[in-house]
Amino acid sequence: MTDGALRRAAIAAILEEARSAVPAASLASKLGVSRQVIVGDIALLRASGADITATPRGYITGPGHAGLRRSVACVHRLPQEMEQELNIMVDNGCTVLDVVIEHAVYGQLTGELRLSSRHDVRQFMERISAEQAPPLSTLTGGVHLHTLLCPSAEACERTIKELAAAGILFE
Repeated sequence: MTDGALRRAAIAAILEEARSAVPAASLASKLGVSRQVIVGDIALLRASGADITATPRGYITGPGHAGLRRSVACVHRLPQEMEQELNIMVDNGCTVLDVVIEHAVYGQLTGELRLSSRHDVRQFMERISAEQAPPLSTLTGGVHLHTLLCPSAEACERTIKELAAAGILFE
């Protein structure tokens, strides 16, 4: 087995055992290589069939959690509305798996999020600010979808009602 194959096996083992997302920089430090080497190894692992997802906080394996998957259409134009929207979702026990927009040229664009708590939302918002990265929804006048993983139908219903009350639910 080559050094690269051993390193990829180690990466797969670390991700399988992790309880939360593992940043590429953390993997690089642990394995004594650059972040770019890790990114390449992840690509090779995916090409060989590994179920690895890149999130804003790092890499995760597998589908994650059990629950009801629901898509919710939202609209907002201000960053504080985005934070309010995400907090409503996680406060009701839902995991925000992704954000999806329908782009006129590129079709459907999806960004992985995997946000499950206010802490996750705060980190996401801080990263958007630090990187000065506009949200995908700016490409569609604020209209977007979120795929939610909800612990129950009741949690999903509460989330939708609160989004509607906040004027964020797109109807």
